[in-house]
Amino acid sequence: MNHDVKDMSLAAMGAKRIAWADNDMPVLQLVRERFAKEKPLAGLKMSACLHVTAETANLCRTLQAGGADLVLCASNPLSTQDDVAAALVKEYGIAVHAIKGENNDTYYKHLKSALEHQPNITMDDGADLVWALHKDRPDLAGQIIASMEETTTGVIRLRAMAKQGVLKFPVIAVNDADTKHLFDNRYGTGQSTMDGIIRATDFLLAGKKVVIAGYGWCGRGCASRARGMGASVIVTEVDPLRALEATMDGFWVMPMADAAALGDLFVTVTGDIHVLRGEHFQKMKDGAIVCNSGHFNVEIDIPALEKLSKKVNKAVRNFVDEFVMADGRRVFLLGEGRLINLAAAEGHPASVMDMSFATQALATEYAAKNRGKLDVNVHDVPKAIDEWVAKLKLESMNIRIDTLTAEQVKYLSSHDMGT
Repeated sequence: MNHDVKDMSLAAMGAKRIAWADNDMPVLQLVRERFAKEKPLAGLKMSACLHVTAETANLCRTLQAGGADLVLCASNPLSTQDDVAAALVKEYGIAVHAIKGENNDTYYKHLKSALEHQPNITMDDGADLVWALHKDRPDLAGQIIASMEETTTGVIRLRAMAKQGVLKFPVIAVNDADTKHLFDNRYGTGQSTMDGIIRATDFLLAGKKVVIAGYGWCGRGCASRARGMGASVIVTEVDPLRALEATMDGFWVMPMADAAALGDLFVTVTGDIHVLRGEHFQKMKDGAIVCNSGHFNVEIDIPALEKLSKKVNKAVRNFVDEFVMADGRRVFLLGEGRLINLAAAEGHPASVMDMSFATQALATEYAAKNRGKLDVNVHDVPKAIDEWVAKLKLESMNIRIDTLTAEQVKYLSSHDMGT
């Protein structure tokens, strides 16, 4: 089997990590059991460009159980768990092309390998695979049933492609499902981002000023977790509604130009480019730490930081680079500006990825069953999938909820009862 991983001798440890994560993914287990019986993906080739983690491995096992012939590559150069990649190849026979720390040439070589599989369905976390297909292998577009998109940045790119009329096949915006973004983005990103920062720096959040750039669901999670660990949190935003929400949630809200001089730690989670720029670095206090938890490493203007620095000390700790300004101030950049929760930690906890990946697998089944029926656009996940995943997750947590009475159902569908 064609594959490219760091070290196959790591497979045994990776298998243990995959099994440990699976313990906390009961909804995905149920999907896998049904897929193994019904084989809804039989005869289909799939190429997935995702963070190669233990949780992703259990999604891959589920797709494989459903009959898919799967190839996996990384969606970020620093997000691969090398032992998991080896285990997927050795223990489960899934072709993986991913190495933690791979350079850009290797990253795009791995994307090419995933496309050489000639997939019928693609799966993305950031839309790099779909973009590469459109750019380098447009001949494959006609055989693509649909693509699944896992993250906000990817959905933004794909909606732009659809709006410009260049998208060549249907896409399902898995990220926009309630069982994904309300939990994965908020609770998963919030916890794993703080985990990555602490692992990289041994930083005490209590008593520090933490600046969160962006108050979408990821930003809300990061702000909440930082405050919960004792930090004074400042939020920066460009959206007036989100800024108002952050204010009423009890956070300080101000422009980055003002926050730059105050923050001890800066976290970007906007999905946009150059949120932290040269003028901000010039105002930062000595020892300021900057990191990113948005998908691409463009939110921090690293070339501007390099230009302002008289010296750069690489790897003063694992995943920490020191930039020494002309006046002697130091700014510390974490994880090369890439996803800090995956660069320095293990990404989202399995329990929250259980919902995201169950939704992902069921959306894939939906696309396969509706082959040829979806128009070329970005589609929402069907509401029935969201509701089923949420119901199963509650049951797995031994939580029961009420059901409407017949009288309540009638009232909600009527209009003749008023004051």
